[in-house]
Amino acid sequence: MVGAPGRGVHPRQAEDQLEELERLTETAGGKVVSILRQRLEAPNPRYYIGEGKARELKGLVEQSGADLVIFDEELTPAQGKNLEDLLGVRVMDRTELILDIFATRARTREAKLQVELAQLEYLLPRLRRMWTHLSRIRGGIGLRGPGETQLETDRRLIGARIADLKEKLKEVAQARATQRKGREGEYRVALVGYTNVGKSSLLKALSGADLFVENRLFATLDPATRVVELGSGYRALVTDTVGFIRKLPHHLIASFRSTLEEAREADLLLHVLDASDSEWEAHRNVVQDVLEELELGERPQLLVFNKIDRLTHAEEAALRERVREVEPAPAVFVSAQRASSLEVLREALRERVRARLRLLYLRVPVADGETLASLYREGEVLARRDDGTRIEVAVRVPVPLAARLARREGIEVLSQA
Repeated sequence: MVGAPGRGVHPRQAEDQLEELERLTETAGGKVVSILRQRLEAPNPRYYIGEGKARELKGLVEQSGADLVIFDEELTPAQGKNLEDLLGVRVMDRTELILDIFATRARTREAKLQVELAQLEYLLPRLRRMWTHLSRIRGGIGLRGPGETQLETDRRLIGARIADLKEKLKEVAQARATQRKGREGEYRVALVGYTNVGKSSLLKALSGADLFVENRLFATLDPATRVVELGSGYRALVTDTVGFIRKLPHHLIASFRSTLEEAREADLLLHVLDASDSEWEAHRNVVQDVLEELELGERPQLLVFNKIDRLTHAEEAALRERVREVEPAPAVFVSAQRASSLEVLREALRERVRARLRLLYLRVPVADGETLASLYREGEVLARRDDGTRIEVAVRVPVPLAARLARREGIEVLSQA
């Protein structure tokens, strides 16, 4: 592994990034055998690191028997080629490593399309260095037209494939939009946060649904939506989204924009943080930066500090005090491993659902059992009085139901607020 941050990067932040790169490498199935560090005023155009360090890196590769070198910084196509020529082994950067992990994690058709698009957009300017292993993704390339070189053919075919993938993802986005129309009137919540903070575990604990959970970076890329019962007749649709990470490639964010549309359409973002991680403030900033890039920075947020079971009472008290000092957004403290701790989160969600309900005073015919059933099923009945032929009801209901009730024959809306 090679870390070569600029002089403006704090030493602690540089070490954290290298530790994260090591975890990414392990997630991809690799093992780190050696680490090379250098502080740079500016990247070297030839090798990114200085020429002397590049020679030192060559010695480390030979000494350790490494067959892969991973840079924490993004390399240009020329730098990657020059390094491979010098070292005699495969060289990749952080972006390519993340893409490789995503390729192994994608399970649904949508996630596979998104990963392939991101890989090809990364690959296109690097064809000269990487064409030898294109056969893994391009299928039957090899029929060249007159006068075309193999490189030109590859570029043309990959460009066509990128256009095709974008069209397919548009279709997926349209299908998702149709699904969301069917959820109108429901309170929608999206889980966002740094990777491996426990978003999937939290959704599993809240909903009781069987979800894939693993203690690794990017354990799942596929958004999962589940109904979460909040108590008192309230419920919310909660969607898990892909986790963020430092230096997440811009084109990767763009490729996953359709998945993150779930966050765009949500009434509330649950920003999940790892309470046991001393770097939670840095991770908070990373996620907020990505949300800003996706034009989601102004969406209502509730901070959810997960994994408080890993803290002592004194540590939890210190964390709560720190959060009060630095965070303007409201926050709750929970553990996906302790069901009792989740009630504070359910209550916070109930309050938000209740705030968007319409308070109606209705007069309903006694024989209209369908309307009465919908009031109890979809709303919160606060008071009821029967006079034998009609029922007067005070009820909180979602706005779409209030509109339907106003149009229903036989229903009298006495007042609303």
